[in-house]
Amino acid sequence: MTKSTFTIKNLTRLLCCVSLSATLVACNSASQDKRVSWRDSTLPPAERADLLLAAMTLEQKQQQLVGNVPEIVPELPNCYGARHVRGIAELGIPTLRITNGPVGIGQNDCVDANSITENSPFWAAYTDPSSAKATALPSAMAVAASFDTDMAALFGQVIADEAKALALHVFEAPGINLARNPALGRNFEYNGEDPFLSGAIATAQIKKIQSEGVIAMAKHFAANEQETNRMNIAQTIEPQVLHELYLLPFEMAVKDGEVASLMCSYNDVNGHQMCENEALLTGVLRDQWGFEGYVQSDFFAVKSTAKSMKAGLDHLMPQPLFWSPEKLDVALANGELQDSDIDLALKRRYIQMFKMGIFGRPIVQTPMDIQGGGEKARIIGQNSIVLLQNNDVLPFETSTQKVLVIGKRSQVYAQQAVAGGVVVGKPMGAGGGSSDVVPHYTIAPVAGIKDVLNELGNSSAQVELILIDDDNSNLAQYTQAIRDADAVVIMVGSIAEEGADRATLHDQTGIGAVVSMGDTLDWYTDHPNQITTVTRTDDKPLNPERNSNTIDMIDQVLAISENIATKTALVMKNNAGISLPNADNIIGATGPAIIEAWFPGQEDGHVVADALWGKINPSAKSPVTYPYSGMGFLDTIKEDARYFPGVEVDGKGSVEYLEGLNIGYRWYDANVSGQCELTPQGTNPCVAFPFGHGLSYTQFELSEPTLSLGDTSIRISIDVKNVGQRDGAEVIQVYAGIPVKGQPPKRLIAFDKVNVSVGGNKTLDITINFDATNHPFSTFDPTSSKWVMASGDYSVFIGTSSSPADLRQLSFTY
Repeated sequence: MTKSTFTIKNLTRLLCCVSLSATLVACNSASQDKRVSWRDSTLPPAERADLLLAAMTLEQKQQQLVGNVPEIVPELPNCYGARHVRGIAELGIPTLRITNGPVGIGQNDCVDANSITENSPFWAAYTDPSSAKATALPSAMAVAASFDTDMAALFGQVIADEAKALALHVFEAPGINLARNPALGRNFEYNGEDPFLSGAIATAQIKKIQSEGVIAMAKHFAANEQETNRMNIAQTIEPQVLHELYLLPFEMAVKDGEVASLMCSYNDVNGHQMCENEALLTGVLRDQWGFEGYVQSDFFAVKSTAKSMKAGLDHLMPQPLFWSPEKLDVALANGELQDSDIDLALKRRYIQMFKMGIFGRPIVQTPMDIQGGGEKARIIGQNSIVLLQNNDVLPFETSTQKVLVIGKRSQVYAQQAVAGGVVVGKPMGAGGGSSDVVPHYTIAPVAGIKDVLNELGNSSAQVELILIDDDNSNLAQYTQAIRDADAVVIMVGSIAEEGADRATLHDQTGIGAVVSMGDTLDWYTDHPNQITTVTRTDDKPLNPERNSNTIDMIDQVLAISENIATKTALVMKNNAGISLPNADNIIGATGPAIIEAWFPGQEDGHVVADALWGKINPSAKSPVTYPYSGMGFLDTIKEDARYFPGVEVDGKGSVEYLEGLNIGYRWYDANVSGQCELTPQGTNPCVAFPFGHGLSYTQFELSEPTLSLGDTSIRISIDVKNVGQRDGAEVIQVYAGIPVKGQPPKRLIAFDKVNVSVGGNKTLDITINFDATNHPFSTFDPTSSKWVMASGDYSVFIGTSSSPADLRQLSFTY
């Protein structure tokens, strides 16, 4: 009996213990579930971010604020990278992987791990040509030339598809700085000289990229309009100018595109380095615009610890440096930072990662649609070709038998597919700039012409490439071949790359007078990513200016016989707008056909041939102005280093945007130089081809436009009729003249591309809201920090380019 009682008591105790243990386990489990409940995808992103931060230690948070030193990507042993934030497996935080842009998935955190040795240079993790391959798309300038948000979205689709295939999460683009300086080395990465066009194209890209779960990062915030001395440049820009021009594309990206991230730039703006510029990163970006995303630094742009974080920077790349645990601990101990500052910086990024579905997405690389990417690149390129001049030369007959392609031996344009930084004899993607994309294949010009002629049923054509020396001494030996050719294609351009502008400076300091501007077809250097100087002040290699004598070559070819121009196409592949000679044999009714192909990327040969032989009908418009040599903006400012590249002030290069609101076509419209008064025909004597210009192989007639005024908007209607022999597309552009002193004669406020079949007529209705994000009729008041639409008579110009000769004028009173 005693034994039984003992047994029962012990059994009871045992059951109680088991029950208690179960209760404790259940409690602990519930506590654990609560700790990791950020995994619940039904919760709002902000709540998930808060829960995740509550589960993290300070050490873990510090690690998550910054990029990692070069290493094998934890989830991808084949990838050696330096563009990621290593994840925390125990918390389920994935490695965040970042790729550069903006012309494809380049520098994508995946250099071949087998190619890296202990002797590899530090930068190999960023620039080694063994980087994972992707589609080398046409340049951003080319996409802007389409004047077509559908093309921008198609560009974004390629980016998103390939980012996901390579297990990447963040695309460092679009680039939306402006072509203030036609010699800027990174103009090809941006969308031209007009802020509204830039913002509209960027917004379409952002929406498509982020709809596919990839974070877009608009850059470089802000006013990053020169490469020369970029790490040590201080820019002074009037607040009104800053808002109406250089901030406007970013405002559109934030408000219309809901961009998830922005990148702060190297330069100082109005006294503050951009990654610690609280007035812009917080006052404008967040307080005025309501930006809810996060700010990442450009690589090695950060110069402080507490100051940058307090200003509004959230993520430092590519390595800890000023945000190392040691520096953060000191800032916390000194009271310069609080734990809440670190939490806020991380929360902003985590919210965007949750929104995009990055948490829980396996980091696994999958096969890329190489053919599909190439096809889309070709379509984008086709829609970016600008027919600047024709004179009934193009399209060439598809039955052409003898084609002669002429280029410079020292230049890539006739020999290789062109992208930023490409130089003769080196593969695409080996230039070293942020835009470098290592493509799966490239189509060179001659190969592309042969392919397209075959596609058009002509397999018997002979396509010959001749290369001319810089001094043109060997041109004469090809005189008969040029006479005998059925079609002559001259390929020229202005290659550029991150790291340098197309200008020759006095020395390596990058400060002081410009020796020569590289805004001509003749100017080039052997290393487009290195500063070009006439002297050296240290042991850096001299990168001298060279003269290709390209203009003289064109002159000599066209002079061979009277009919040469009638069978010649001048194909330009430019970084941006280039100055052209004011010569009747080149520009005008007796000149050759001229097309602008920009940097076409891997499909270069196909894209150009598609236009030359009429496989497509060009419909693009120039997003930049082409001045006549000696009469451009750069010619006027060359002697005043305050404009560019800067004068020395307190140890920095100091640049002033003294032209104010008058950049690009606005500068020529305003006749700032005094040389650009309009002719009776409405053309500008300083301009070879105006902003917004582009021809077609068909002809369009426009009706007289009408304007209807509402309480909060205007509505413009215009008929577009195709009276030519081919289906085609026309871009209708709307400009506004603002009745406020100091404003340029006009600004672009709307555009729309319309496709019209032969004999067809389409009515285009364009509504422009007064309160649209681009502030179409308003000016920025620095005193109130508000946009104001003044009372007065507004001019509205409707037409097919920015030239007054191509515009019809209406007006309304507000």
